[in-house]
Order: sequence, then structure tokens, then C-alpha cells
Amino acid sequence: MPCSADPGASSPAAPSQDGIDYWRRRLDCAFAPVQSVFAARLGAARACLGEADLVAYIEAAHLLCKLGRGARPVLAFLEVWPAVAVCLGPQHLEAVMAWVRHIQRTPNGDVLGIFFETLPAVADSLGRDTPLSDYLDLLAEVAERSTASIHGRHAILPSHALPELIRGAPERLRQARLEGLRTWVEHGLRYYAGHPQRQADYLAMRLADSRAIFQSQRGGTLLRAHERQMDLYLRACWDDPVPIIPYSEAFDTLRRPQPHADALGLHLPDLCADRPGVRGPDQYRLIVAHLAAHRRFTQALIADNWSPFQRLAIECLEDARIDTLLIRRFPGLRKPLLALHPRPREEACDPTRESCIRHRLAMLSRAILDPEHGYHDPLLGKFVGDFHDRLADGDGDTQGMAALATEYVIQTRLPSDTFARIHFADTEVPYRDDNRHLWRFIDVGEETDDVAAAQAAVEGRSIIYHYPEWDYLAQDYLPDHVTLHEHLHPRGRADEIERLLQKNAVLARRLMRLLDQIKPQDRERLRRQEDGSELDLDWALRSWIDYRCRRTVDPRINQDFRHARRDVAVSLLLDLSASLQDPVRGGRADQTVLSLAQEAVTLLAWAIDRLGDPFAIAGFHSNTRHEARFWHIKGFSEDWDDDVRGRLAALQAGYSTRMGVALRHAGHYLSQPRKDKRLLLILTDGQPSDLDVSDPEFLIADTRQAVRELEQRGIYCHCISLDAHADDYVRRIFGQQFSIIDRIERLPERLPEIFLTLTA
Repeated sequence: MPCSADPGASSPAAPSQDGIDYWRRRLDCAFAPVQSVFAARLGAARACLGEADLVAYIEAAHLLCKLGRGARPVLAFLEVWPAVAVCLGPQHLEAVMAWVRHIQRTPNGDVLGIFFETLPAVADSLGRDTPLSDYLDLLAEVAERSTASIHGRHAILPSHALPELIRGAPERLRQARLEGLRTWVEHGLRYYAGHPQRQADYLAMRLADSRAIFQSQRGGTLLRAHERQMDLYLRACWDDPVPIIPYSEAFDTLRRPQPHADALGLHLPDLCADRPGVRGPDQYRLIVAHLAAHRRFTQALIADNWSPFQRLAIECLEDARIDTLLIRRFPGLRKPLLALHPRPREEACDPTRESCIRHRLAMLSRAILDPEHGYHDPLLGKFVGDFHDRLADGDGDTQGMAALATEYVIQTRLPSDTFARIHFADTEVPYRDDNRHLWRFIDVGEETDDVAAAQAAVEGRSIIYHYPEWDYLAQDYLPDHVTLHEHLHPRGRADEIERLLQKNAVLARRLMRLLDQIKPQDRERLRRQEDGSELDLDWALRSWIDYRCRRTVDPRINQDFRHARRDVAVSLLLDLSASLQDPVRGGRADQTVLSLAQEAVTLLAWAIDRLGDPFAIAGFHSNTRHEARFWHIKGFSEDWDDDVRGRLAALQAGYSTRMGVALRHAGHYLSQPRKDKRLLLILTDGQPSDLDVSDPEFLIADTRQAVRELEQRGIYCHCISLDAHADDYVRRIFGQQFSIIDRIERLPERLPEIFLTLTA
């Protein structure tokens, strides 16, 4: 039962004056605001509570009066507890007051007023399935972990995070279960443990991290899991390959966004919770079908020509026309459509107290779509008949719906339609859009500016991606935790690469002999073919013998030839962190690890190009999670030409090694070529690290998780480490898929050999 008791209403069970004096003495509270409302609150409480529960209610209010926190907690408790008792049961009062006594012993007692003010909405969201004590335990844990002390002083500072959590709890619990809320809170408390104000910002959802992590805790069907299906549905059923753009309903503060269509595409909620009789994927299919039908059958109208009531009626009838056309074209949509469409009761709205125009339109829409609507209003039946008459000989049009809606408003208008109090219950149709495409405003030009801004954002100097990271402590992903900037690497002098090849001419000739051994022949013979370019004499002779012996003859007596190719795609990922600028031990004074890496990559790229395998080259480094950089050097579709060689010659090193995000992005590109074997080679000289990570295990665990993700997608990862002491952490990340080059000066020789061994 929802928490909807009206504590301010008069009650027939209101106590006599003597009864009020008795309860005033038991309350024993001198606050004037409390005394002024006590009689009304007591009457409402007697209507909801038994005698024993009423005594406990007054004793709890007495305790709150004596805490020294002012009148606010007492006023809030007296007002809300009867409604909470109706919703959850009066037995929870003991747990609530135990929590109050616990918080009072901490510096956080000022939150009691906020706590009781939000308690009815929290109880309504929790329901009877989730114990209120679990919510109280969460608040107590947050208070304990976020209450700070100043070093060297005895004063304990109140928590900045606890009030923000309590204020937002009703809205958060409406969108996620308590377990999801606890996981979200845990992330904020742990990652901002030393920053009280950041904890408060996190729990108030003022941080991008907070919004992303909360998004992952919401329950329902995710759009990204079905986006491909919706795109195919649009193409196959509507021949309308329009982009699908998700939006979130988790962070709206003033107005909940609705599905809509504009110049950018179809905007759908990022998550659909299952409803009775309709699963999330079916809801997405219905929303997409409704929007696609609008795009095909609806014509825009000038909004200035109609009043607000007329526009509301036009939208309702145009939506009903679109739904009718959908049912005609796809009869299977009738069941989920009627399951989602509300069915208002005729007597649900009182026209003497509230505006019923939305209620009347919802009944009209239901009656149009459902022949068994059961409504008895003759005027309603007349307009339902007029609607179907207009669609009897075709699809109708928007102008016709506008004329019918205008007539409906004129004939059904009531004085109460202008009341500020509007009846909303059972009037919202969840799969319908906000109809912004239906109206044109003469003086509005903002949408074209929005499109131009969106296009300008795509034309920047770098492409920005957001990737998750694996939190090994929570055993869960941190969504959109790393921002990756992909750049095209600047060019240098391509003749520098030619100079490196000439310098290693002896090694190149040795590689050439190895390449000749593993390079496939130009033609491969295919024997026992029914159709072919030549006769396969061996099998032809066998078939002739079978024929002479009166046995069944095998018709596969031909042979053919095909061009043989290695079915391999390779991506080489270079660690370009600052340590590559270090000089090589025992080498020349001007020889750095980076210069040796350039020589090795040059020889490897030359060898792969000779083999004809598609390959890509990229580099990476990072400056905290907000600035991970991915340098594009060569793509799979590019030739090994002067542009690519120039980029390779201009390599520079700097910053840190955030490897997991680079592996995920390289894997994104490597998953595109359709090859039997996809190899990702990682050349690095140290373990994953970054400036904003103090726990060395964090990035190691994330990189290990990234390797597992790539393996699940059929991508083989192999690490080539230049760190002589790398056995421990490299083995933990890559298992047995690694090579360690102790003598860095041998890198140009060893790198191509490792590649040839892996792909032979």
C-alpha cells in the first residue's frame, strides 16, 4: 500500500480536549510550532495506529524533543510516521529510534530532520519486500566512514556525504534496488576516502563517475544490448536507417525525458524496466515502431494555430491514428500495445475538484484501440466512431485528426479544465513520444543550431572514447572511467626509416630467407573437385575402375587451383611512456630504448608487408585516467608507404603506461578484419602505472581483465617485455603468452623472430 496517509486531515476519531491534554503531558515538548500542530497530528495518528503503537509514537516524539536538535525533527516525525506505519508497519519504529539514538551520539545529528522528511518516499520505494533496517544500516555505515576528524584535535567533523545521500535516497531507490544503491555508495566512499567534499559531490551525483556507476546499477533491459536488433528492425520493416541515440532517465531533476525523434535520429531511453506482460525488448520494439510510423505518416502543424488544450487533443488522436496503423500493419503488436496503454476508470476523476482533460483523452485513446473498452459515455462512443470512419478508406492524415480533436475539445469542455490540479493517474502511455516533431513554431530556430553544434563536435582534432576499468576490489567495472583521446601521429622524415633498413641490411637478408620458407606458394592445388580447370588423373582412374566394376562412381575427378594466403591479422601496440627515453645500458651514448624500438618495429613492419598480412601499428601513453592517448601510426587499410614511415620516424615518448584501455581500443580495431587468427603484439618496458593510481595492483588487474576480454573475442595477445625483472607481473597479466628480451640491444633481431614464430 503506498504511503499516502494525509496527516493534516481532520479525523472522526479525534480525541477530546482532556485526551489531548493527557497526550501533551506525555509528549512534554515546549516547542511552540510542535504545540500548534499537535492536535491535528494526534488525530491523524489515532486513525492509523492502535493504542500500543500510539503510545510508542508519542514516546518517540518525546525523545526527539529532548535531543536538542530543535523542532524540525519532531515536526517531521509527527507528520510522516503514521503514513510510514501504514506503508511498512508500525513495528519498524523501534529500529528507526535505535538508528536515531546512534546518530545522535555522532556529529551528524542535524540530519534527523532531513531523514524524517524523506522517510515516506523511501518507504514507498522500498515496499515491504526490502527491510527498512537495511536502509538504516547503510546510512549508519556512511555516517561512520565519512565522518572525519582533524589531526591533533578531539573535535569530530560531521559528514558531508550523509545529508546528500538522505536527500537523494527517494529518487535513487525509485530507479535502483537497495543492493545497487549500496554498491554505488561503496564506490564513492572508497575512491574518495580522503576527500569529504568529493564524497558529498559523488553522492549528490555532481560527478561524472557517480552518474556512470549509478547507471550500471539500475535494473532492466539495456538499449546497448538490443541496439543492433532495433537498427535491423528499422531497416527491414520501415526502410528507415535512422541513428538510434540513447538518453538516461536517471538524472532528470525537473522533467523526465521521453522518447522523441529529431534531426539527429530516434532518442530512446537507455534502459527499459520490464512491465507486467511486456518485457524490455518488446517495449523498445514498440517505441521504435511508434516513432518510425510518425516519421512516415505524420505531417507537421503550425503550433500557433491551436490552443494548448487543442494541441493536447491533437497529439492524443494523432498518436491513436499511428497506433491503429501499426496494428493494421503488424497485428502482433496489439497485445503489448494494449498491455502498456493505461485503462482509466470512468469514475476515477472528479470534475468538481480537478481538471479531467487528460483523463478524458486517455479514455478516448483506449476506446479507439480496444474494442472491448467497456466505457458507456455516448459522446465518447460517437467520437470513436468518427475516428474509425476517417480511417475506413485509408490511412487518414494529420489534418483530419486536428479537425476531429478540435471538435472533441469544443463538445467536451468543462469549467474545471482550467484547474491547476490535474488528474494524472492512468493517463501516461509509456511507449509514446513527446510529439515534438508534430509542431512547428514560427519563431523557433534552435534545433538547426543544435545539429550544427553536434556536427562541429565530430570535426575536432582528436576522437574521444570512454572505456571502463576493472576494479579488482569490488570485482566490477567502473563504467566510462577512462577518457581516451585518439590522434593521428604527426609525420616525420620517411627517409629515416629507409636509413634504419639499410643499417640492418644483414639482418634484413636473414629475415628474407625465413620469409621465403613460411610464405605460402602462389597457387594451392585443390583435389577431388566436381568442377575444376584440370582433370585429376589419380581420381579419374579410380572412377573409371569403379565404372568398369559396376560400382557407384565418384564424380569428383577434377582439380582446381587457388591463390594461397595467410589468414592472419596483426596489430602492434607500442608503449610510448617516458621510460623509453632512457639510454640503453652498454650501448652508444646517443642510443635510447625508443630508437631501438623504432629499428625493431621498422624491421617487423617490413617483414609483415613482405608476407602480405594486414597489420596496424599504434602507440599509447597516459597522463591520468582523464588523458589516455592512443597514437594512430598505421591502419589495416593503409599501405606501408611514406606517410606511415614518416609517422614511425617521428615517435616520441612521454608520460605513463595505462595499458588496459590501450588494449581494449586496439582490440576494437583488430576485431574488424575477418581473419582466422588475430594477433595483438604489445611492446613495453615496464608494468602498467599512472600518476593517479597509488595501488600498483589496480592497473595490473585491469590489464589482466582486458586480456581476458580480448581472448573471449578471439584475439590472441602476446607481450614482449624489455624489463629483465618482469617475470612476476607479466606472467600474472598474460599467463604464458609473453617473451622477455634481457638484452635490449638485440630487440631489432628478436622482435621479427618472435612474430614469425607466433604466426608460422
